[in-house]
Parts: sequence; structure tokens; C-alpha cells
Amino acid sequence: MLTQPLLDKLSRLRLTAFRAALEEQLRNPQYADLSFEDRLGLLVDVECTHRDDNRLKRRLRTAKLPLPATIENLDMSASRGLDRSLVLHLAQGEWINQHLNILVLGPTGVGKTFLTCALAHSACRHDFTVRYYRTSRLLHQIALAHADGSYPKLLDTFARTQLLIFDDWLRDPLTRSQSQDLLEILDDRYGRSATLVATQVPVSEWHARFPDPTIGDAILDRLIHNAYRLNLQGESRRKVDSPLPMSTT
Repeated sequence: MLTQPLLDKLSRLRLTAFRAALEEQLRNPQYADLSFEDRLGLLVDVECTHRDDNRLKRRLRTAKLPLPATIENLDMSASRGLDRSLVLHLAQGEWINQHLNILVLGPTGVGKTFLTCALAHSACRHDFTVRYYRTSRLLHQIALAHADGSYPKLLDTFARTQLLIFDDWLRDPLTRSQSQDLLEILDDRYGRSATLVATQVPVSEWHARFPDPTIGDAILDRLIHNAYRLNLQGESRRKVDSPLPMSTT
């Protein structure tokens, strides 16, 4: 077979990485010493890696994570209160397959969002669908969906997402209707998918922040009893990482 028609067919099949790797083999005489099976194996490996990379990029675009955090650049020193073995275990994603939850807890600035994004990035690597939301913006999106009639479609999107993230959970006061919306989302997900909540509000204070105690009971029942807890400690990372000199007064 002539080379150019072969290359054209690879493009039609959307085997772009395979084609580029084949062109490199044709240009480089070092590949002539390899067997047909070895050369084919290298081409397939390049195409698979290319597709895996593209799939991860699509997962990350859909997730809309606010920080480019990964487990590899996560500070897991003992002073932060993190159990390294537990974090590495959670990074494998089995808790998502088991439809469990994670609560990332700690005071303002200790790195809850960074840890959340690192775990979410690992979930994307393991081919799970992920969506990140700041809770206040999520509630605003839900209000708009109620207004334009797209609320059922939005609920379906949440239900089908394998890992849904609520950051800044319960930071702002909730209305009764907002509480009902959150309950509806969590009710659809319970036992079917995983949820991660990051918040500076201690779990002991959650119930008091719901205007309706019955709804509060139902939401807590779906979130906390099947959840790992990661309690971050230490000084604010914004203070520690500030480019300004530390005050000596």
C-alpha cells in the first residue's frame, strides 16, 4: 500500500496520534531494526495515550475545577492533620464506586479547596464524571433553572454525575426552598453516586443552619453517615504563601 493513502485513511479513522507516530517511524531509520509487532505496539501505545489524555482533558473541562491541584503537589505533612495513607487511598476513587461521600472540614484558608480539587482531579484520572460548584453559585443556577423551566434537566445532570462537589457548604443562610432543592439533589444521589462537601462550618452546626429541621435531618442523614472526614488544620495558606514579609510586631 502506498504511504500517503494509508496516512489519509488513518486520518479518516481519526487515528491522529497513530498517524503522527507512523510518520515519525518512517522518518527515523532506527525503527527499521524493530520487528513489525514491536513497531505496531508502539503505534498503538501512542494512540491509546493520546486518547487517554484527551479523555482526561474533557473530564477536567466538565468538572470546572477552580485550581490545578493534584495529589502529587498536595502538602500532606502531619501538621495539616491529614492521614497520608487515607488520602492516597481516596485518590484511587474506590469510594466513588461505593457511592460514599467525603467531608473536607477546617477553618478558613487551610486549603480545603485545594484538597478538594486534588481529589477531584484524581477522580477524573480514573475516568469518573465530576462537577464542582460553589454552593452559593449552584443555588443561583438552580433558581434560574426554576425560572426558565430547565430544572428537571438540571436535576438529571446532577443525578448522572458520579462525583458532585459542594464547596463553601452552608457558608450562607439558606431559604426553605433552597434547602428543598438540595434535599432533592441529594435524594437522587443517595446510594447511586458520590458527593464531596468542603466547608468551614463544623458538622455539629449544620443542622441549625437549615430553616426547616425536618429537611435538615433528611439532608444530614444522606450526607454524613456514609462519609469519610478529612479535618484540615494549621494556619491559613493565604497567609503562609503571601509574598509580603511576615509582620514582626
